[in-house]
Amino acid sequence: MKIKFDDEPIISELNKIIHFLVRILAIFMTFVIFWSVLNVALLLYKKIVTSPFHLLNLSEILPIFGAFMIVLIAIELFVNITVYLREDVIHVKIVIATALMAIARKVIVFDFEKLTPFHLIGLSAIICALSLAYWLIGPEKKND
Repeated sequence: MKIKFDDEPIISELNKIIHFLVRILAIFMTFVIFWSVLNVALLLYKKIVTSPFHLLNLSEILPIFGAFMIVLIAIELFVNITVYLREDVIHVKIVIATALMAIARKVIVFDFEKLTPFHLIGLSAIICALSLAYWLIGPEKKND
């Protein structure tokens, strides 16, 4: 016998609670994105006004790139939340794309002189696995 969850009142009420909580997460993520953008602006301001003026070297640019990537990752997480609210499913391809962006951030801000070969091998394995998973899922299907 197959149970239809739509007919279960308790499951229906629990789903409403979950959707309410996911909406709260979306609001919180909006605040995180806003604060992250302010953090990037403050970081840029501090770097530009310190001596020597308007000059940034590579060691100063990498944290700025990392801060930008954090904002982009937060936006991707917000997209994951909003897609879940609209379609009531978690899109694995979007989650994998978010993970790839997070790994890209790590690659950008890593100090490769301090990493061991095992760190690099592990990082390479993660990148390959996520890339393969993204490729295997295939193109997004549009519902026109």
